Order: sequence, then C-alpha cells, then structure tokens
Amino acid sequence: MTSDFDEQAFLVELGQKVRNLRALRGMSRKTLAGVSGLSERYIAQMESGQGNVSILLMLRLTRAMGVRLDDALPNSQDHADWLLIRDLLQRATPSQVAATKRLLSGASESTAAAPRVALIGLRGSGKSTLGRMVADQLGWQFLELNREIERETGIAIAEIFAIYGQEGYRRLEQTALQHLIERPGPLLLATAGGIVAEPVTFDLLLGSFHTIWLRAQPEEHMQRVREQGDMRPMGGEQSAMDDLKAILLSRTPLYARADRDVDTSGLTVDEAAAALLKTVRECAAIEAVG
Repeated sequence: MTSDFDEQAFLVELGQKVRNLRALRGMSRKTLAGVSGLSERYIAQMESGQGNVSILLMLRLTRAMGVRLDDALPNSQDHADWLLIRDLLQRATPSQVAATKRLLSGASESTAAAPRVALIGLRGSGKSTLGRMVADQLGWQFLELNREIERETGIAIAEIFAIYGQEGYRRLEQTALQHLIERPGPLLLATAGGIVAEPVTFDLLLGSFHTIWLRAQPEEHMQRVREQGDMRPMGGEQSAMDDLKAILLSRTPLYARADRDVDTSGLTVDEAAAALLKTVRECAAIEAVG
C-alpha cells in the first residue's frame, strides 16, 4: 500500500512550528543556539524545512525553549484553551480526571441501570464462546462488537480494514460502541482484542460497562486460535508465538485496567464458563447495589 505521507511538507510545517515557538518566546536564533548548544546554521536549516531532523536534537531545542516536544510537532494542538486544559489535567486529582473523561467521552456518570458487562482479551481467550454460554444461562443479550460494526456498515471486517485501514476501523468501532451504550436491557459484550489500543474508545468502554479480562497462557491462546481456523496474523512458525507474546506483553497493562479478570488457563470450556458466570454475577450484584 502506498503511503500518502508527504515528508517534505512535514519538515516544512515542523520548521514553521519551531520558528513560531521561538518567536513567541522572544528568542533569536543566536539566543536559542546558545541555550540549546546547536548551531545557528542548523536551526536556520531546520526552520526552513531542509534536511532530516533528529529526535534528540529536537528535544534539545524544545527544552531550550521551555516547551514540550509534542508542542513542536505538526498537527499538535496549540490554541490557548487546549494548552490550558492540558496543564490543568496534569495537576488534576484522579477523581477530576475521571469526571473529565466521562464528560468528554459522553459516558454516563455511572453504568446503565441494567447490568452491562464487556469482555476484553486477546483472540483465543474465549470471549465469544464463553460469553455466549454465560449470556444464555443468564437470559441476557449477547453481542460481539465486530458483528455490530458489520451490521451497521454492511461490510465485513476484513473489507473494512482493506478499504479504510486501521484508523477507519477504529472510528467505526467507537461509533458502534456508542450505539450499544444507548441500547436498553442487560448486555454481555465481546470486544476485539485490540480495543485497548484506542484510548478514547477503551475509556468509553471502561466508563460504560463492567469489564472482565479473559486471560490465558500464550500457548493456549495460540492453540485456540488454530482450532478456530483463524490464523491472522499468525503463521505456524516460532515467530508467530514470539509475536503473540509481544502483543500480550504490550497489552497486559491495559487489559489489567479491567474491573475483574478470569484466568482460563488449564480449564475446560465448561469450567471456564462457570468461572466467568460467577464473575459476571458478581458484577451484576454490584450494579444492583449501586
């Protein structure tokens, strides 16, 4: 796939941002060169969009100007309200941050009156199989977020990725989730494994559902995926297992943000369903008390 990214346009915009930041602070190139330890020639070339820019040299420049590195990047927000909000959030208490996220994401102050539980975890964790079994026992509605995306768009997930790419899929995922939040009645939702990679969507999920992380050992994830006949993006070699372990390692801190977790390692399907059923009932009891 050919990228539409224009490197030269990026460098020109980057140079303009640095020049504007320098001017805003009343610093000449000579002054900035003296504080940063970089040459005036280099700063002049960079501000005119010429040549490659080292991330370490950019860090020296921004520190010399007393700004954050991301403030100098193209497409970063630089209007006064955004900068004020960002600085206020850095000093906010956890409860203030939580209230702000609920307000900006559109999530309700508390979860819906009816129990709402979402399952997160890697492919092969049993979200669909176990989720459907538990929902049947409880008499709840069971939905898969990807199937809802397909239903709303009329396009298969694979085609969505092919046509719109990862970014387009994430937008559709967030929209479908927002629609599900408005749906009445008890609901058990199975999400895609990568939902945790999109901060806004994941926070919306955490703020609107009780969340349960279904986890297992990497070898079990791999075996279950193979048994399902779904090998994307895995192959049959050791590199596939290495990739899976790397994905799990990177996502573990995010999955760990769930309200509860159920470890299905070494369990039969019925045993894992029983463990999940117990945890879902505990979440429903919390909701009833609340």
